[in-house]
Amino acid sequence: MSLLLMSWYFVCFVTIILLLIALRSCRKPKNYPPGPKWIPFVGNTYQLAKLSSIKDGQYLAFEDLRQKYNSDIIGLKLGREYVVIVFGNVLLSETFHRDEFQGRPDNFFMRLRTMGKRRGITMTDGDFWKVHRSFAVRHLKLLGLGQRRVDELIYDEYQLMIQRLIDTMESVTPTLYLQSAVMNVLWELTAGTKFDDPKLLTLMRKRSSAFDMAGGLLNQMPWIRYLAPIRTGYSLITDINQQLYSLISNNIAEHKRTITDSTRDFIDAYLHQMNKEEINNTMFTEEQLIAVCLDLFIAGSSTTSGTLDFAILAMARWPDVQAKIQSILDEIQPPGTYLTAEKILKNPYMEAVLLETKRLNHVAPIIGPRRVLKNTNLNGYSIPKNTTILMSLYSVHHDRLKWDDPEVFRPERFLDTNGKLNTNEDMYFFGFGKRRCPGEALAQRFVSLVFANLIHDFIIEIDRLPDGLNCGILMTPKPYKIKMSKRKIFMLDIGSCKNVRCLGDQKS
Repeated sequence: MSLLLMSWYFVCFVTIILLLIALRSCRKPKNYPPGPKWIPFVGNTYQLAKLSSIKDGQYLAFEDLRQKYNSDIIGLKLGREYVVIVFGNVLLSETFHRDEFQGRPDNFFMRLRTMGKRRGITMTDGDFWKVHRSFAVRHLKLLGLGQRRVDELIYDEYQLMIQRLIDTMESVTPTLYLQSAVMNVLWELTAGTKFDDPKLLTLMRKRSSAFDMAGGLLNQMPWIRYLAPIRTGYSLITDINQQLYSLISNNIAEHKRTITDSTRDFIDAYLHQMNKEEINNTMFTEEQLIAVCLDLFIAGSSTTSGTLDFAILAMARWPDVQAKIQSILDEIQPPGTYLTAEKILKNPYMEAVLLETKRLNHVAPIIGPRRVLKNTNLNGYSIPKNTTILMSLYSVHHDRLKWDDPEVFRPERFLDTNGKLNTNEDMYFFGFGKRRCPGEALAQRFVSLVFANLIHDFIIEIDRLPDGLNCGILMTPKPYKIKMSKRKIFMLDIGSCKNVRCLGDQKS
């Protein structure tokens, strides 16, 4: 047989194999949820990217597919991964509660955030996740999460933030100041020190916009990082990782050098636990401590500040609501005095305003991802093991049957006829079930205290509206500017200042 003929047979053989692989990659699992047809090898990757661009956000692309296929469960394939999106309160509630939906994907993008290994709390599962989540929740609570120490930290950061905002003149973009304040509080609990790196915070915001909840092209086709490291976001995330790992490692080294029997912060608590464990049989390692600190950093860097961004914008857009809150807060105590948590956390109208802000523009319209731990069924469809599940909070927050006019900002929808807060609505702002966000208490307290005091102390007006939204892992407003005018400060006698810290007073 001639060499030419053998070459021809080889080419034919390879072509047939590739065709068979292509056909196999397009075959949907039996009884898989409805969705668009798949393209060989890449699945729906390019279709979803194009639709997300047209609709200005992946969450809106998913909603478009939901309407097109008239289904509250949509099945896709992104790269080699099966991805299922669920919509509506009923399916989200079921997904939150069932044990087979409690896993986390083990893919390139998830490992990339922890230097190629499966570490931390956010993106792990099984016993490893249970032990570390329980440890983190317990010790952050002992360190003052949701208690007086946190209130004092928030007070300090609020005073510093206000001074910085005033120093920048009347027109200001508060985003970076908000982000810095919440990170300082979180970092005080974690590492016992303030976080002061505006450049890194800016990079973190870029990270939130550069990727979607499914990991984007970088996750679906990891090899593309060699061809387009900047465009795929690979250079960005590796740069952030290196800076964060250096920051956290240096903090741990300093803690090791100065540690005593007492516990100053979360890193101390973790190092104490490491010393208790058997050296050759432990889940508690320095590598894992770095990953847990990274989880805490990423979780708090943009979500809380993004929520406040939307709340501030809402007050500027709806001045009548702003005026009503100010009137209610003025009845508690005069403007120019710091409102404590005990005075405002149970204020129904203010809480209704914050609920409506999060409903209308939630920073995480798509949450997850979850990994299916075994072959199962959902809403009558078969879901294969290791499928990635994404959940659309947008579908709940903008359900026209539930809210009637979901596009309208109307805080009263969260109040009953007696003006009391209606807490029966399932909103899932922090997830639900076993994977509910462990930082919820801190986030809620920070947002409530900072928001109430900002509105109490200043009149907020729009100077420049944001030119749309940044839609990636998180949804945040694009840069905007507001005008902050200090409200009239009433003169207080000494008796009226009891138990109230006045704005501008030095903390004793």
